[in-house]
Amino acid sequence: MAKVKTSFVCQQCGSVSPAYMGKCPGCGSWNSMIETIDERRSAAHSRATRPVERPQLLGSLEASSLARIPVPISELDRVLGGGLVPGTLVLIGGDPGIGKSTLVLQAAAALANGKQPVLYVSAEESVQQIGLRAERLRIPTDNILVLSGTDLDGILATATSVAPSLLIVDSIQTVSVDDISSAAGSVSQVRECTSRLMQ
Repeated sequence: MAKVKTSFVCQQCGSVSPAYMGKCPGCGSWNSMIETIDERRSAAHSRATRPVERPQLLGSLEASSLARIPVPISELDRVLGGGLVPGTLVLIGGDPGIGKSTLVLQAAAALANGKQPVLYVSAEESVQQIGLRAERLRIPTDNILVLSGTDLDGILATATSVAPSLLIVDSIQTVSVDDISSAAGSVSQVRECTSRLMQ
């Protein structure tokens, strides 16, 4: 597979460079050049695969048409505005050790149902560590699938084959795509990984 073409774009002025530069040649700001992918696919392929969207009157939309999935953790449910909206991406942030992984594991257990499993991907811990946490918390793990990995394309392939009701990636700053040469956790990697997860 051919390597995807990338360039470096200044986040201050938009100046473009084919290689990384510590100082932007356009505005002179330091460390503002971020690697971005120039083309994902040809324009013809993009048009052929993209569904045609029709505009809708804002007043004709009903709030009830956005069926939220309630989260049986009251405070998390409140923060999410009454539950998760299918097809959305939620980023949970906080200081290290504050309990983000514990919270999402509890949410995974609460949302796992008999029809579709929840896929919990850990790019920071082994599946054994996740198992120990689940045992310590005494949460039911019958319908939670766990995967340890950092390659986003592999994670997405697994998610496609499993078709989970919920996909959890812990954490976005430790996964990466091969198309971008910068390290996992860089702005360009996080932006591209997030974009692919949304798609």
